[in-house]
Amino acid sequence: MSHKHPVIAVTGSSGAGTTTVKRAFENIFRREGIKAAVVEGDSLHSLDRMAFRAAAAEAAKAGNHSFSHFGPEANSFDKIEEMFKSYGETGMCKRRYYVHSDVEAEEHNKHFNLTDLKAGVFTPWEDIESGTDLLFYEGLHGLAKSDKHDAGQYVDLGIGVVPVVNLEWIQKIHRDKAERGYSAEATVDTILRRMPDYIKYITPQFSRTHINFQRVATVDTSNPFIARDIPTPDESFVVIRFRDPKGVDFPYMLNMIPNSFMSRANTLVTPGGKMSHAMEIILSPIMHDMIQNKKKQ
Repeated sequence: MSHKHPVIAVTGSSGAGTTTVKRAFENIFRREGIKAAVVEGDSLHSLDRMAFRAAAAEAAKAGNHSFSHFGPEANSFDKIEEMFKSYGETGMCKRRYYVHSDVEAEEHNKHFNLTDLKAGVFTPWEDIESGTDLLFYEGLHGLAKSDKHDAGQYVDLGIGVVPVVNLEWIQKIHRDKAERGYSAEATVDTILRRMPDYIKYITPQFSRTHINFQRVATVDTSNPFIARDIPTPDESFVVIRFRDPKGVDFPYMLNMIPNSFMSRANTLVTPGGKMSHAMEIILSPIMHDMIQNKKKQ
């Protein structure tokens, strides 16, 4: 870990809602004048779209029906660890992007002065911009640990985004249909294929995070595979767990976040509609202190 070059990792499964946390951090960075080097978790997969499909097909032929983006076979855990370690020590590291769409391909082709980038591939590696205040990672494996690698040991602030699993599945099914045109059946197949890696490599991260935000629906989600819509924020609570409650100003948070309450000594519960507000109330002083400590180094 590094006070001089801090690393922040926001981690959560596909469809969990990490983008909401990313937006909260972006608002804080803008207000506090923080220059962040942003890393997208997708860029640290080890296989591009076509290579992943080929590898998954080969795995299935060999009887492995759980090959997934959640496991080490499809991810560069070594590069995540190397990136965090390098930034913590020097304030510099290399970064690349995963090209999600044709629009992104056009933008990256201009940036890298190329013509052959297309959706589903990675850009070349490049040095991040110099003079950043911190590294901000958002993706699947910010605190991942395998037999050989441990990226989480270099993370100064780990944030978990963990809806209860039925809600997470509902969000993924609806997102995949709206954004990618997948049928509910195809998404369920993906969920089943990922389950062993989800249990082994995704879930354990949330015991290592400093703060977890878990959305819990207050409507019936007992069968997520037939749900016609995603429960709205107002139809949920957010359970916020602090790994170490020492020094956390809970009275201030309770005062600033309407209708919030404590369920345990280290757990704050807020209305779902206040999730973004709660994130900024909680994370703003942490960011302020992090930058102040950085300046003292």
